[in-house]
Amino acid sequence: MSKFGRSIRIFLADGSPAGLRHVEIANWSGQALACPRSRFSELASWEESKRPGVYFLFERASVDENSLAYIGESEDVFKRLADHDRKKEFWNEVIIFTSKDENLTKGHIKYLEARLVEISKIAERYTLENSNSPTKSSLPRADTAAMEEFIENIRIVLGSLGHRILESIASKITLSNTNEETLGNYDFIFNVNKFIARGKVTDDGFLLLEGSQIAHKSNPSMPSKSNQIKEQLISDGVLEDKGDHYLLLKNKLISSSSYAAALVAGSSRSGPQSWKTQKGDLLKSVEERLVNKT
Repeated sequence: MSKFGRSIRIFLADGSPAGLRHVEIANWSGQALACPRSRFSELASWEESKRPGVYFLFERASVDENSLAYIGESEDVFKRLADHDRKKEFWNEVIIFTSKDENLTKGHIKYLEARLVEISKIAERYTLENSNSPTKSSLPRADTAAMEEFIENIRIVLGSLGHRILESIASKITLSNTNEETLGNYDFIFNVNKFIARGKVTDDGFLLLEGSQIAHKSNPSMPSKSNQIKEQLISDGVLEDKGDHYLLLKNKLISSSSYAAALVAGSSRSGPQSWKTQKGDLLKSVEERLVNKT
């Protein structure tokens, strides 16, 4: 992951932030086109969409539940997408990645597709609609290095457009490039009804950590959002029934510390006043102290 600043240029084709956008990173030969499905026909006038490249089809983005996505490649991306427009129903946004020059070959885009699918599955941010794992091309070492750099820039562009499909939940713990103290520096614990849960503050929510214990019963005061998360985790087999409680089998990103605390307790809770550091400091106290330092 980059540890230095990047400049990203986003051109709004019609002045609308939700319309067709052309995205570039300074000193990168790649480029991206992001387009809502409702404006798909407009891509026909963009030659950038008719080059060899890779693409992502996205359902709406969500923190608390996995949305659908599809990753593909083509030597003429627009032509391939026209077929998806007829046959795939779930998506409402497409993001295309091609090159400004003519240096992306079939071998390059096959490599990119395979690696992007692989990384997305590890990240577990979205549920992939890809039925099979594509075969990765064998490339010379220099080309492999160039494609890995291309993937890093794809990750940055996707993140800037609101899709963190390539970013592992576990790796998104808030960290600073300096020695500055941040919330992400702390491990938080919540003890309730003899159950123990652990979590971390991240850039895009609260990360409830694997091994956390979750209340078996849900009180009527429990927020509906937390209840929905619980039901989904049970359905997905991520919560193991231990009789008097559930055990979380893998990390779960939740949009707020309060929803996470309510999930653990089985009742309405304030996250900032429930989660504590190992020294006993409330999350709320740590937040206030950090704000007052600025």
